[in-house]
Amino acid sequence: MKKWFYIVFFFWAIPSGFAQLKIHTFEEAEQLAVKNPKPFVIFTHTSWCKICKMMENSTFKNPEIIKVLNTDFYFISLDAESKEDIFFNNHRFKFKPQGRNTGIHELATALATIDSEVIYPTLTILEADFSIVFQRHSLLNAKDLLVILEKIK
Repeated sequence: MKKWFYIVFFFWAIPSGFAQLKIHTFEEAEQLAVKNPKPFVIFTHTSWCKICKMMENSTFKNPEIIKVLNTDFYFISLDAESKEDIFFNNHRFKFKPQGRNTGIHELATALATIDSEVIYPTLTILEADFSIVFQRHSLLNAKDLLVILEKIK
Protein backbone atom coordinates (compact mmCIF):
# COMPACT_ATOMS: atom_id res chain seq x y z
CA MET A 1 0.00 0.00 0.00
CA LYS A 2 2.84 2.40 0.79
CA LYS A 3 4.26 1.77 -2.65
CA TRP A 4 1.03 2.94 -4.31
CA PHE A 5 0.94 6.02 -2.15
CA TYR A 6 4.43 7.06 -3.28
CA ILE A 7 3.63 6.39 -6.92
CA VAL A 8 0.43 8.47 -6.72
CA PHE A 9 2.25 11.22 -4.84
CA PHE A 10 5.07 11.36 -7.39
CA PHE A 11 2.83 11.59 -10.46
CA TRP A 12 0.16 13.96 -9.14
CA ALA A 13 1.42 15.98 -6.21
CA ILE A 14 4.91 16.91 -7.33
CA PRO A 15 4.16 18.13 -10.88
CA SER A 16 1.36 20.36 -9.61
CA GLY A 17 3.94 22.33 -7.61
CA PHE A 18 5.94 23.33 -10.69
CA ALA A 19 4.98 26.29 -12.83
CA GLN A 20 4.84 25.75 -16.57
CA LEU A 21 5.73 28.26 -19.22
CA LYS A 22 2.69 29.20 -21.29
CA ILE A 23 3.67 29.01 -24.96
CA HIS A 24 1.42 30.81 -27.43
CA THR A 25 1.14 30.59 -31.18
CA PHE A 26 1.63 33.82 -33.13
CA GLU A 27 -2.06 33.91 -34.01
CA GLU A 28 -3.17 33.27 -30.43
CA ALA A 29 -0.84 35.89 -28.96
CA GLU A 30 -1.94 38.48 -31.50
CA GLN A 31 -5.61 37.84 -30.66
CA LEU A 32 -4.97 38.01 -26.92
CA ALA A 33 -3.01 41.26 -27.33
CA VAL A 34 -6.08 42.98 -28.78
CA LYS A 35 -7.83 42.83 -25.38
CA ASN A 36 -4.73 42.76 -23.18
CA PRO A 37 -1.70 44.39 -24.85
CA LYS A 38 1.64 42.97 -23.67
CA PRO A 39 5.01 42.59 -25.36
CA PHE A 40 5.77 39.41 -27.31
CA VAL A 41 8.86 37.35 -26.45
CA ILE A 42 9.83 35.19 -29.43
CA PHE A 43 12.37 32.41 -29.07
CA THR A 44 13.62 31.39 -32.53
CA HIS A 45 15.34 27.99 -32.49
CA THR A 46 15.83 24.69 -34.31
CA SER A 47 15.64 21.09 -33.16
CA TRP A 48 19.36 20.51 -33.84
CA CYS A 49 20.75 23.61 -32.10
CA LYS A 50 22.56 22.62 -28.89
CA ILE A 51 22.59 26.15 -27.46
CA CYS A 52 18.84 26.39 -28.11
CA LYS A 53 18.33 23.18 -26.11
CA MET A 54 20.45 24.62 -23.29
CA MET A 55 18.17 27.67 -23.12
CA GLU A 56 15.05 25.51 -23.24
CA ASN A 57 16.33 23.29 -20.43
CA SER A 58 17.75 26.00 -18.17
CA THR A 59 16.65 29.58 -18.89
CA PHE A 60 13.04 28.75 -19.73
CA LYS A 61 12.72 26.29 -16.81
CA ASN A 62 13.69 28.93 -14.25
CA PRO A 63 10.69 29.64 -11.97
CA GLU A 64 11.29 33.41 -11.95
CA ILE A 65 11.50 33.55 -15.74
CA ILE A 66 8.35 31.45 -16.06
CA LYS A 67 6.47 33.74 -13.68
CA VAL A 68 7.49 36.95 -15.46
CA LEU A 69 6.86 35.56 -18.95
CA ASN A 70 3.46 34.13 -18.01
CA THR A 71 2.37 37.34 -16.29
CA ASP A 72 3.78 40.21 -18.35
CA PHE A 73 4.48 38.83 -21.83
CA TYR A 74 3.21 36.54 -24.57
CA PHE A 75 5.89 33.89 -25.07
CA ILE A 76 6.14 32.35 -28.54
CA SER A 77 8.46 29.50 -29.49
CA LEU A 78 9.33 29.52 -33.20
CA ASP A 79 10.95 26.48 -34.77
CA ALA A 80 12.82 28.06 -37.68
CA GLU A 81 12.30 24.91 -39.74
CA SER A 82 8.56 24.64 -39.19
CA LYS A 83 6.69 23.99 -42.43
CA GLU A 84 3.37 25.49 -41.27
CA ASP A 85 2.21 28.87 -42.54
CA ILE A 86 2.01 31.55 -39.85
CA PHE A 87 -0.33 34.51 -40.13
CA PHE A 88 1.02 37.40 -38.06
CA ASN A 89 0.75 41.17 -38.26
CA ASN A 90 -1.47 40.97 -41.37
CA HIS A 91 1.06 38.91 -43.29
CA ARG A 92 1.29 35.21 -44.15
CA PHE A 93 4.78 33.80 -43.55
CA LYS A 94 5.71 30.51 -45.22
CA PHE A 95 8.40 27.87 -45.10
CA LYS A 96 10.97 28.36 -47.85
CA PRO A 97 12.69 25.15 -48.99
CA GLN A 98 16.42 25.47 -49.59
CA GLY A 99 17.19 21.97 -50.78
CA ARG A 100 16.13 18.43 -50.13
CA ASN A 101 14.46 18.25 -46.70
CA THR A 102 15.94 21.60 -45.64
CA GLY A 103 14.70 25.13 -45.50
CA ILE A 104 13.82 28.01 -43.25
CA HIS A 105 10.64 29.75 -42.30
CA GLU A 106 10.22 33.32 -43.58
CA LEU A 107 9.33 34.54 -40.11
CA ALA A 108 12.52 33.05 -38.67
CA THR A 109 14.46 34.86 -41.37
CA ALA A 110 12.72 38.11 -40.45
CA LEU A 111 13.36 37.70 -36.71
CA ALA A 112 16.76 35.99 -36.48
CA THR A 113 18.93 37.39 -39.27
CA ILE A 114 22.12 39.32 -38.66
CA ASP A 115 24.43 40.29 -41.51
CA SER A 116 22.31 38.13 -43.87
CA GLU A 117 22.85 35.00 -41.73
CA VAL A 118 20.18 33.42 -39.56
CA ILE A 119 21.52 32.87 -36.03
CA TYR A 120 20.15 30.42 -33.45
CA PRO A 121 19.03 30.91 -30.82
CA THR A 122 17.58 34.37 -31.21
CA LEU A 123 15.39 36.03 -28.62
CA THR A 124 13.30 38.89 -29.98
CA ILE A 125 10.97 41.08 -27.94
CA LEU A 126 8.27 43.01 -29.75
CA GLU A 127 6.05 45.70 -28.33
CA ALA A 128 2.29 45.30 -28.81
CA ASP A 129 2.63 47.41 -32.00
CA PHE A 130 5.11 44.78 -33.37
CA SER A 131 8.16 47.03 -33.14
CA ILE A 132 11.37 45.31 -32.03
CA VAL A 133 12.55 46.54 -28.63
CA PHE A 134 15.17 43.88 -27.96
CA GLN A 135 17.03 41.23 -29.93
CA ARG A 136 19.86 38.89 -28.89
CA HIS A 137 21.48 36.24 -31.09
CA SER A 138 23.07 34.03 -28.44
CA LEU A 139 22.56 32.11 -25.24
CA LEU A 140 20.85 34.08 -22.49
CA ASN A 141 20.97 32.73 -18.97
CA ALA A 142 18.05 33.22 -16.59
CA LYS A 143 19.75 35.99 -14.59
CA ASP A 144 20.49 38.12 -17.67
CA LEU A 145 17.09 37.50 -19.22
CA LEU A 146 15.33 38.46 -16.00
CA VAL A 147 17.12 41.83 -15.98
CA ILE A 148 16.09 42.43 -19.63
CA LEU A 149 12.46 41.44 -19.01
CA GLU A 150 12.20 43.64 -15.92
CA LYS A 151 13.44 46.66 -17.91
CA ILE A 152 10.97 46.06 -20.76
CA LYS A 153 7.83 45.30 -18.78
